[in-house]
Amino acid sequence: MKVIGVDIGGTTINAGIVKDGSVTDQSLVRVDKEDSEKQTVERLFNCVDELIAGDIEAIGIGVPAVVDSSKGIVYDVQNIPSWKEVHLADILQKRYNIPVSINNDANCFAMGEKLYGKGKNHQNFVGLSIGTGLGMGIIINNEIYNGVLSGAGEIGMIEYKEGILEQYTSSFFFANNYGLSAKEIHDKARQGEDKALAAFLEFGSHLGQSINTILYLLAPEAIILGGSISKAYPFFKESLYQKVSSFAYPEQIKKLKIVTSELAESAILGAASLCFQKVEV
Repeated sequence: MKVIGVDIGGTTINAGIVKDGSVTDQSLVRVDKEDSEKQTVERLFNCVDELIAGDIEAIGIGVPAVVDSSKGIVYDVQNIPSWKEVHLADILQKRYNIPVSINNDANCFAMGEKLYGKGKNHQNFVGLSIGTGLGMGIIINNEIYNGVLSGAGEIGMIEYKEGILEQYTSSFFFANNYGLSAKEIHDKARQGEDKALAAFLEFGSHLGQSINTILYLLAPEAIILGGSISKAYPFFKESLYQKVSSFAYPEQIKKLKIVTSELAESAILGAASLCFQKVEV
């Protein structure tokens, strides 16, 4: 089966053709949070138009929002303010005349890891997508746990300190506290700049607190870190584990694996998997 997988992020739309577990041709467009609903849909069209062909059988899409996956409706996209209620599956099906499946983007990331990445050998794990925001996909007994409107795992929205967790465990942390992007801070950390190194130590402590919350709620076998900021893991690993070491049940920690994704396109692969009626896991 040859399908298009689409990952709609806070700043980009990334799509690829998926066949037999591999991503071939890809297309990338920028997302502007100031755009209207129609303008953002047009950007999505532009991205898919570059890949669509007669042998494409379906489209799967991951969106950073709550989703009625049965109807293909997207609600209240936090990083695309104009998307309040978008009947996205209907819009795309009318344009391309092929089936369209939609789910939360972090769920797609977790499913991509389950099928093709470091989640293969785990029945129960969490995928944390750390980038523009903080997303979480939950795999329980080899299946994605969606919750109502695919809203399970919205850990970034939990109240924390002076705001919500996402403000301390995603790109917002670096922009709000250092006036730089996560990539810029990462570049400076690789150059050994003290302020950048300290920034990641603080970031790791906040993310470690998030992981402690996950452990109390779900007790997963593994936590797989993905998203752009996971590439900086060596700079915040120590402070993350220092915070996790405060977890009340040390025997549980001994059985926990925290790893980073090695799949370049796990979200696209996971989005594509939405199109498969039956997936062997």
